[in-house]
Amino acid sequence: MKQIVECVPNFSEGRDKSVIDQIGASVKSVAGVKLLSLEPDKDYNRLVVTFLGDPKSVVEAAFQASKKAAEFIDMRQHKGEHPRLGATDVVPFIPISGVTMDDCVQLANMYGERVAKELKIPVYLYEFAARSPQRRNLADIRKGEYEGLQEKLKDAAWKPDYGAAEFNSKSGATVTGARKFLIAYNVNLNTPDQSIANEIGGRIRESGKPKKDAAGKAMKDEKGETIRIPGTLKAVKAMGVFLERFNIAQVSINLVDFETTNMHQAFEEVKKQARTLGCDATGSEIVGLVPLEAVLSSGSFYAEKLGKKNSSEKELVELAVQQIGLSQLETFRPEKKIIEYQL
Repeated sequence: MKQIVECVPNFSEGRDKSVIDQIGASVKSVAGVKLLSLEPDKDYNRLVVTFLGDPKSVVEAAFQASKKAAEFIDMRQHKGEHPRLGATDVVPFIPISGVTMDDCVQLANMYGERVAKELKIPVYLYEFAARSPQRRNLADIRKGEYEGLQEKLKDAAWKPDYGAAEFNSKSGATVTGARKFLIAYNVNLNTPDQSIANEIGGRIRESGKPKKDAAGKAMKDEKGETIRIPGTLKAVKAMGVFLERFNIAQVSINLVDFETTNMHQAFEEVKKQARTLGCDATGSEIVGLVPLEAVLSSGSFYAEKLGKKNSSEKELVELAVQQIGLSQLETFRPEKKIIEYQL
């Protein structure tokens, strides 16, 4: 079986086309790698790059892209809606075929060691590559974001996994690791009120939200820890953002295990919660690529609901796109967005 690894690095630049093109070109320059997509978002001021290839080539492409980001992105000037820690914010390695999760953990370590050594950027390991439980969750590592990184590095508990605990003011820090296929899936609301999107995010994400007293203060247990109300969806991370381009709020969601919670389940739950807050979910978008299996699963859900059980693969894809509104903001093209159709 051919060895194929996917890498989906996120960079803190979604507006400067010249920088975006340079990062894309650095990936393309590596033999053995296929660049699948470059997806900049102006509101998030973030670039999601997707490429795949053999393990050695993928690590090389990830490094070259990070080197280019370190050269052209200055975090001292960066502002955007999405949480971020550095110019190259996060670099996950994902097993596709002929490789194991352990193989991808090794790749993350190879990449992290080289970035720290050659680019002088502190590197943290997360998900399956994490060396301690408190670093498994990307959101925990990102707490405080770039603005709080200088102080964070002074805390021995946050010593980088690779590199010195020294603040790189231009590039910040980078997080790398190995994970399952993550679907970056965002649901659009027919309101510009970000607080509503934040509330929905808190209600649905697995970690839930703080329980508050009558005065609106977070409640603590006898150990002084915040009491949380569990969210309604498993294997889901979510937060609210505002999209200035479209003047709408959006529930930004990471489906970290789509076999546990898939797109249609997230969409229907956001719709349900939105209606209790006086608005509605009107459509959604996928950032990066999506496995065919996930799209067909959502299509099958609506096919059964609509009495179209004998639908073809093409019809199921069309049903999923239509029912969860994947083309509301930008046209969803299956041949460009579904990973198997790219191979």
